[in-house]
Amino acid sequence: MQKSLNNTKLKTSWIYPINVKNEFVFNPSTKDFIVDEIPLYEFTGEGEHLVLKVRKKDLTTWEMLDIISSHLGIKKRDIGYAGLKDKNAMTMQYISIMAKYEDKLESFSHSKIKIVEKVRHNNKIRVGHLKGNKFHIRLKRVFAINKAKLESSLQWISNNGVPNYFGHQRFGRDGNNWIDGKKLIDGELKIRDRKTKDFLINSYQSYLFNNWLSKRIEISLLLSDFSEKDSEKVLNLEENSLEGCKQQEQFLKIIKGDLMMHYPYGRVFDVEDLQTEAQRFKERDISPTGLLAGGRVKTSSSYAWDIEKNYDAKTNATGSRRYAWIFVNDIEGNYNEDKNWYELSFTLPKGSYATNVLDVLRGGK
Repeated sequence: MQKSLNNTKLKTSWIYPINVKNEFVFNPSTKDFIVDEIPLYEFTGEGEHLVLKVRKKDLTTWEMLDIISSHLGIKKRDIGYAGLKDKNAMTMQYISIMAKYEDKLESFSHSKIKIVEKVRHNNKIRVGHLKGNKFHIRLKRVFAINKAKLESSLQWISNNGVPNYFGHQRFGRDGNNWIDGKKLIDGELKIRDRKTKDFLINSYQSYLFNNWLSKRIEISLLLSDFSEKDSEKVLNLEENSLEGCKQQEQFLKIIKGDLMMHYPYGRVFDVEDLQTEAQRFKERDISPTGLLAGGRVKTSSSYAWDIEKNYDAKTNATGSRRYAWIFVNDIEGNYNEDKNWYELSFTLPKGSYATNVLDVLRGGK
């Protein structure tokens, strides 16, 4: 353990808070993976915009928007959407168009897209205009002997939440998109296409964030078994930098200098009193944040910055703060003993990945 914790090199795999191995098979498909988008607000029923509830399968959101915009004879950017949905799934999401195109929808037909509902609204849907997503997942090859262990892990997740890692979608098929992003930052690679360039740099930002979060989980795991002073020695941290961490009840420990954010959305603020903010974190009122490296973003301070600075970079992108830890709501499970299936559903806030829940269930990758 000491060797791993002293290793400051960036890793390509992440660390998870429980070490319970649950055996199951999950292959994303339209039958085994269903996602329902939860709107941020109720639609008004009047206005010059038309909100469409769209069901798609085996298509990315971008591919779906291409198909609909082509049919309507408009540009893709004229269609509003709140978030991107998985390709290998059956997904429900809301998009908006100008209501004047409603008649053209009457002739729309596509084997992988169905318009389920239509409602008028006053404005265009914007990116981020969603509360979260409801996931329905079928796990296979869950044998009866493992059912109790799986449900015990689900109970831990229900009580404690999960780390808010970026999912594999950010890193490409081989998981190496971040390398080209770093090369762009270092001036070793030139790409003219703005969207490709932004995507690769965002991948590098996500990679740095994931590694920072892994380090913070390593610290929390170490504190569960050792004293603050011993942990500081192993981690080569300044004396007293972990003071007040071990007594915190929640798994992910808050460190002096952390930046918190009201949960599930709200403003960023500095930790003033560790124990007070730790209690608010435990009560799900706030959550610590990590850095998405870039410009015009507030960074942590004090001992938290001593760790965070190792995962900062001049990415030439706009930086931001991201929740380090999220809570999983509405968890429901149903076991089919005849088929060895476990049908699981849960809700996550926007910007979070269902794979975080599955990876914690597995006990890591």
